[in-house]
Amino acid sequence: MVKKAKDRVEKDFNLVKKSSNQISEKKQDIKYDTRDYVVEYLVNKFKEEEFYIPLSYQRNFIWTEHDKCFFIESVLMGLPIPFMFFSDTSDGRIEIVDGAQRTQTLVEFIQNDLELSGLEMLTDSNGFTFKELDPAIQRRFLNTNIRVVYLEQGTTETIRQEIFRRINSGGVKIKPAEVRRGSFLGKFKDFLEECAENELFKKLAPRSEKTENRYEGFELAARFFAYSNAYPSFSKYRGNVAKFIDNYVESQNKVVESNPGILQSYRNDFETMLKYAQSILGDRGFRKTATAKSVPRARFEALSIGIYAALKENPHLPIIDVSSWIDGEEFYEVTSSDAANNKSKLIGRINFVKQKLLQGDS
Repeated sequence: MVKKAKDRVEKDFNLVKKSSNQISEKKQDIKYDTRDYVVEYLVNKFKEEEFYIPLSYQRNFIWTEHDKCFFIESVLMGLPIPFMFFSDTSDGRIEIVDGAQRTQTLVEFIQNDLELSGLEMLTDSNGFTFKELDPAIQRRFLNTNIRVVYLEQGTTETIRQEIFRRINSGGVKIKPAEVRRGSFLGKFKDFLEECAENELFKKLAPRSEKTENRYEGFELAARFFAYSNAYPSFSKYRGNVAKFIDNYVESQNKVVESNPGILQSYRNDFETMLKYAQSILGDRGFRKTATAKSVPRARFEALSIGIYAALKENPHLPIIDVSSWIDGEEFYEVTSSDAANNKSKLIGRINFVKQKLLQGDS
């Protein structure tokens, strides 16, 4: 809570000056202007790959048909469209920092691959593709201006990433894994993507199409490494999972940059954990049931890091029968979602699995 004006101590002159200098310095890092592109020009440049979406920090194209049609309806009606963010790059092409889904929807509509449906205001246009609209409407649509914040070439990669992170941290549409994947570019982030595509990992920790579109595999891999690195003390963990993993991924990007050979050690740990998991869990893997299409995060954390910790203590851990506890009430309790991110609960569920494995509990 902010103190009342009469209770506040006046800031020291040097602190005020320091604050002012920092604000001025950071503002100078961002060079931009605003531009208007008509829809036809925007679409053509995208198809020619002069305007492009960087795979490294854009999420999968996950808009629903309703989202797409809602956006097209707004353009047809001439409603204000939120600014897109583009950036000049060293090769002369234009990078779409934010606005990928809007751009791809425009392309899809103009190519007649999108049939309008569920329109709330333009109900008489439901069932139409672009080419079926009145020619005058088509021309007006193609000549509609889309306003863009254009970041000049002097804007650094770090600033572009920060803009992406800030734009996509607001609201509820984007998940932490998507922001993390887009913000923290580096060799460790690339390594996490490699882990997410590991065939055994995908088999043991399957993801539904919906969760995979939000990079659930990337999220699980990030949790495995961040938590196994912090175990057993979790000294820097304060219950904020997103912040904890963000800090870990950012720091590991720097570690790997100076020591790329460490990735092989990480890869060995991950693959050894997966192989042992398969040996005791079978094809069911980390799932709650054999037919489940996804894996609860708390369950994955308990099993994967519990296995990792047990193997670190005993690299020759024998294959044991886990049937007596894997579906038991006690394991269910420690992996329940209630306060799952609480530090003691997190450590408790990892220790539960670790001890069962070390004791050879069957």
